[in-house]
Amino acid sequence: MNGTLLPARVVYVVSLFPCWSETFIVREIATLVEAGVDVLIVSLKPPSETMVQPEAAALLPRVLHPLSASRAPCAWLRALAAHPLALARAGATVMRRLWRQPRVMLKSLATLARGVEHLDRLRAFDADFLHAHWGTYPSTAAWLLAGLLGKPFGFTCHAHDIFVDDQLLREKIEGAALPVTISRYNIDWLADRVTLRARERLRVVHCGVDLGALPWRREGREGGLIVAVGRLDPIKGFDVLIEALALLKQRGRAFRCRIIGEGPQRAELEAAIARHQIGDRVELTGARPQADVRAALYAAQVFALPSVVAADGNRDGIPVALMEAMAAGAPSVSTAVSGIPELIEHEHSGLLAAPGDARALAETLARLLDDHALADLLASAARARIERDFDANREARKLLTLFGDAMHAG
Repeated sequence: MNGTLLPARVVYVVSLFPCWSETFIVREIATLVEAGVDVLIVSLKPPSETMVQPEAAALLPRVLHPLSASRAPCAWLRALAAHPLALARAGATVMRRLWRQPRVMLKSLATLARGVEHLDRLRAFDADFLHAHWGTYPSTAAWLLAGLLGKPFGFTCHAHDIFVDDQLLREKIEGAALPVTISRYNIDWLADRVTLRARERLRVVHCGVDLGALPWRREGREGGLIVAVGRLDPIKGFDVLIEALALLKQRGRAFRCRIIGEGPQRAELEAAIARHQIGDRVELTGARPQADVRAALYAAQVFALPSVVAADGNRDGIPVALMEAMAAGAPSVSTAVSGIPELIEHEHSGLLAAPGDARALAETLARLLDDHALADLLASAARARIERDFDANREARKLLTLFGDAMHAG
């Protein structure tokens, strides 16, 4: 991999492992393991998922979950006895920066405690590098652990952890040997908020998809089927999609829509479907196993993910569901929000509608439903785009090389 001395042992810190919606983290870690890296995973939350994909299940022996209530206090006391000044400084930094956000401050202090529960095990593991996903609590824990262990650390920030939840983000970027994000859009956003030295260390590593598990296929599409996949959250724009579908119905268009995912917006979306009397055409399936999601991608005539910027500033990064649809051969419609134009080149690898504009979205969907030649061209170009820049295995190997570079940068 370019002659860089690569890490032999890496610790990953995440909020929850396994997590159904974070398949990209699973694939990233699995690629490192396949490359011969010994990976230990620290999950800040106890296991709670009812569905676990096979690739994540294979990694479960590598996971350290939180200690029980009877065992954790002893671990905290051992850490405090070994590192009183370092823990005091970390706690003081959290309180000084986050006192205006009491809930976040308290959760961050709890994260510091949770982070040191496995300090003895981590010291024995002797990792060459620590890496976290998300610029919120996981990177706070990795930041603390790296300092206590005397190891370099990095973290990947994605979307809400940049645009909404600023939890010591500047301090962690400044202190990280390898600050990573998933789009050029995010780099530009962060560049104005950190020092020049930290800005020069920022790197883009895409989440990507497993191309081996998603062969490109155009045959077998169900006419008129529109598929959307994502958490039922305002940033996904599913309310706009439902408005657009209502317009298609008013125009006499034949279609069916399957929205796969679960989340806090379910009741609102159900009410919108009922209000527009399109319940016979639009289904909210809830969360589904990965095999069912992929079957839907191969059945879709059109894939839609009309992302928007929420009222609080939250937004998507580059949605992995959109990458998966494009890889599988589903002609895709989205919006020019955040890093999405880095994935979809309008009129070449997909179509972009104006965010929040139901009428424009309806017209774009109708265009793809009608123009099969255009759909074929877009689908072919989309696969090429994914293969070039969003191959999860290649991006993970790129990250591994960056770990090595950061370890030896001094």
